[in-house]
Amino acid sequence: MDFKLFDLTGKVAVVTGGNGGIGLGMAKGMARSGATIVVAGRHAAKNKFAVAEIEGLGAKASAIPVDVLKEESCRGLFDEAVKKHGRVDILVNNAGMSIRKQPEQYTLAEWHTVLDSNLTSAFLCSQAAYPAMKKAGGGKIINIGSMMSIFGAAFATAYAASKGGMVQMTKAMATAWARDNIQVNAILPGWIETDMTANSIANEKFAGNVMPRIPMRRWGTGADFGGIAVYLASDAAAYHTGDSFVIDGGYSLF
Repeated sequence: MDFKLFDLTGKVAVVTGGNGGIGLGMAKGMARSGATIVVAGRHAAKNKFAVAEIEGLGAKASAIPVDVLKEESCRGLFDEAVKKHGRVDILVNNAGMSIRKQPEQYTLAEWHTVLDSNLTSAFLCSQAAYPAMKKAGGGKIINIGSMMSIFGAAFATAYAASKGGMVQMTKAMATAWARDNIQVNAILPGWIETDMTANSIANEKFAGNVMPRIPMRRWGTGADFGGIAVYLASDAAAYHTGDSFVIDGGYSLF
């Protein structure tokens, strides 16, 4: 195997929500393969911590604050990334959130908050990254979906809608931007230990129902996403686009 295919030296990766959980795990994986990482998030302290973690691996990293709900902030993120590092080659759309309620209980404002935070933000960041990637001769966009992209859950109507939309948006962008040598793929995580899932995982009744369905008999971690991030960001995936990769320890097999 030609491991140079997985070498990201000289590439610049922007990771939204890259200051923790899955985003940080992916950032670290790409950093170990030589990429320069831009941690894009709202929380300065968490951004600073993530940059220190990445630099501790011997990689280059910087933090750029962003509000992914605002078009001008998304465009500013990529302008600043190019200004600091000269180019942008990789975008990971990882920022997201959820409001857990039965569908009849959602307010319209809550519905839009979830859809905008998860799906519209990925559209805005992808659109903002496009000029820099086209100028660089190509690029990689990695969208973070969810097992709710393929399953339903009574408590996650808005979240499931946003993550299902992420898969279809991935396919549409892959088709639109293939001519520009930009590959667009999605990752669908299962039950992963993050700030967003902490309360659920800590619930004994919930864990007792879910864990037996995971063949690997453990929760996923951010580190489990380093390898798939490197693959999708590298030349090894040069002819792979519009696809969705389930990373769930086998949960979706049943």
